[in-house]
Amino acid sequence: MNTPSRFSRRRLLAATAAGTAVLAAPRSLFAASPNDRMKVAFVGVGGRGGSNLGAIGKSGAVDVVAVCDVDSRFVDHAATTHSGARKFSDFRKMYDAVGNDIDAVVVSTTEHTHAYATMPALQLGKHVYCEKPLAYNVYETRRIAEAAGKAGVVTQMGTQIHATSNYRRVVELIQSGAIGDVSEAHVWVSRAWGHQSEAEATKHGDRLFVDKRPKESMTPPAHLDWDLWLGPAPERPFHDVYFPGPNWYRWWDFGNGTMSDLGSHWNDLPFWALKLDAPKTVESSGLPPHPEIAPASMTSVYEYGARGELPPVTLTWYQGTHKPEIWKQKGIPQWGSAVLFVGSKGMLLSDYGKHVLLPESDFADFKRPEPFIADSPGHHEEWIRACRGEGTTGSPFDTYAGPLTEANHLGNVAYRVGKKITWDAKAMECVGCPEAAPFLRREPRAGWSLG
Repeated sequence: MNTPSRFSRRRLLAATAAGTAVLAAPRSLFAASPNDRMKVAFVGVGGRGGSNLGAIGKSGAVDVVAVCDVDSRFVDHAATTHSGARKFSDFRKMYDAVGNDIDAVVVSTTEHTHAYATMPALQLGKHVYCEKPLAYNVYETRRIAEAAGKAGVVTQMGTQIHATSNYRRVVELIQSGAIGDVSEAHVWVSRAWGHQSEAEATKHGDRLFVDKRPKESMTPPAHLDWDLWLGPAPERPFHDVYFPGPNWYRWWDFGNGTMSDLGSHWNDLPFWALKLDAPKTVESSGLPPHPEIAPASMTSVYEYGARGELPPVTLTWYQGTHKPEIWKQKGIPQWGSAVLFVGSKGMLLSDYGKHVLLPESDFADFKRPEPFIADSPGHHEEWIRACRGEGTTGSPFDTYAGPLTEANHLGNVAYRVGKKITWDAKAMECVGCPEAAPFLRREPRAGWSLG
């Protein structure tokens, strides 16, 4: 099953419906026989990568042919389970060595290297599963989404909650009009990691995170290739405030804090249910922006225009100590992290595993719509089956994961420039705000390129 697929199943079906002949569809487009196993390389095999390797690598449809990580401990551990896999520390060398011998790649590196580990696979015509967020900034996200669309391969971003039954039932309720026209959505998460005041740190029982780049350096552990870990990010000496994870994710050079991380899961629900696309404006607030570290607490307000028959809607994101006013006034159940939809006929409150229509008394006799979104076989299994020509994925890079990731990044862009931004999605720029440009795109360190 080594033939690269240049057509997605979605595109094949569309072409067939239009009466277009598909003369030489690759065999990986169609259902494979039980003995036709997919050859997969894994980039990043510790932490989330280890979980992805365990979930995908155990599939009877998959052969693990390569494992790659900048931490040799993880590579060696992965190889004990998959003894036939070749071992690498540099994914660029991995692609040179096995790029023509694989069908798919799973990327589970740190956020700032996602795009650089993913792009070669797309350029080679390989299916890709990439952890969230899809890429480090808006520019990289757009490049990956466009490359995925051009390649026509099967892609999936690691938004595992997207595959749950709870999210599907919520989407059905919203899209069938259970609470009427939705004018507001509120998303809040209680995680408070990053730059924060002493009061916030005390409230959350967290030590005040270091708010300055260390002046002293440390010797990297022998099992870590620090230069490869830095990848395209600006060079700096090793220090344990960056490594191991999740320390790195708070530093702007390597990640984008809670918004790009948990936003991938929590904003996923309103993005899906309300058919959101590119926001018209975004305005964020919190402590004054720190030059090095993402905020622990922040609020971002997104304004979306009409989408077909759907009316304009405001989506507000809260993290850390920030919460919606209705939550603070105890007008709804005090769930620590949740999504609240506000409609003309009522409200719907949801978290990862449950949801409720509010006020409950108004919906005592409510009859739910018949399910119209099929349950997923599981987020990883969904991708594996789609790679074999069986169904589609819920979070493909070009049509869904890319726009969702871009929107999340824009919340941080608005926060860092300190004012409301107007977003021109086509031009990929904040209108009349040139100071936003460095937060939308950065030049990679020498030796690194998206091609």
